[in-house]
Amino acid sequence: MIRYFHEKKGQKGFTLIELLVVIAIIGILATIVLVSLNTARSKARDTRRVSDLRQVALALEMYYDDESTYPVLAVCGDVPSALVPTYMGSVPADPGTYAYSYLGSATDYVLKAQLENAVPAGSYVGTDCACNVATYYCIRP
Repeated sequence: MIRYFHEKKGQKGFTLIELLVVIAIIGILATIVLVSLNTARSKARDTRRVSDLRQVALALEMYYDDESTYPVLAVCGDVPSALVPTYMGSVPADPGTYAYSYLGSATDYVLKAQLENAVPAGSYVGTDCACNVATYYCIRP
């Protein structure tokens, strides 16, 4: 039996076609995995944006309880730093390349974040701070 295996000299490895087929299959599987990971990453960034806005909204409500007014900002701009350090440790930053926006009067405010995917239900829609664009998630009291 051992002699039979040693006498086979014609088959020492894989053929070129077999190697190409295996490489093509691995390439297709790698592409599928990378595409699904990119989708998951963008959804994770959107979830973080929504969570950050809710955290800032909670800090604004605590500020309002103490001061009986919201921080006033007449134009849509950065989240007010008046919330730090009393109401939150630091103002959250967008996990991507966008920025969070705030527009506030003494009795009302609007927080805005730009999402990469579909906007979840419950987003405020209005013209203030451009919250009428399909990819903007906005909240207000």
